[in-house]
Amino acid sequence: FFIFRLRRDMFEKRIVIDGKGHLMGRLAAIVAKELLSGQRVVVVRCEDINISGSHFRNKLKYQDFLRKRCNVNPAHGPFHFRAPSKIFWRTVRGMVPHKLPRGAAALAHLKVFDGIPPPYDKLPRVVCPQALRVLRLRPGRRFTRVGRLSHEVGWKYQDTIKALEEKRKVRAAAYYERKKASVALRQKALGQAKQEYSTPLLEKTGF
Repeated sequence: FFIFRLRRDMFEKRIVIDGKGHLMGRLAAIVAKELLSGQRVVVVRCEDINISGSHFRNKLKYQDFLRKRCNVNPAHGPFHFRAPSKIFWRTVRGMVPHKLPRGAAALAHLKVFDGIPPPYDKLPRVVCPQALRVLRLRPGRRFTRVGRLSHEVGWKYQDTIKALEEKRKVRAAAYYERKKASVALRQKALGQAKQEYSTPLLEKTGF
């Protein structure tokens, strides 16, 4: 993985962030800032994003959120997303002025996914050190996964995403083995070519 730094000299076409092991609020704040500056951001593996605090405490908070609804007609909102990707998207939405044109345009540049669907499984992914749980949460403190929380409040696709991720990891491992073999062959060919075409004069001059 590459490390995503907040201060960069120029924009990239898109930044693909692997959400695994990040704290949700910190990652959402970084993503919101990037979106408002005009950067396109894709966040994958939202089901493996972490939230600080025990699972029981977070589940109570979400159940309290589920009780907040329009008494006249619940279809008027607020809408309670169950998918991890949509929970993260709603967190980011709360950090941008989404009712103004600037915020709406920024939010349109965000894509969120559960798992790593094509074509993002073949693109380089980055992490945000400023939001990683292992760097930001004190050892021994309790935390929960958004995927587990979503599953217990009504998300129905945990097993589907898990099966798709296992297939993706098998394909990725096979590709990595082929890539290692290709790199080894290239190094071997370069070494042979260097021996074949080198002369004492070239070796003496450092070529």
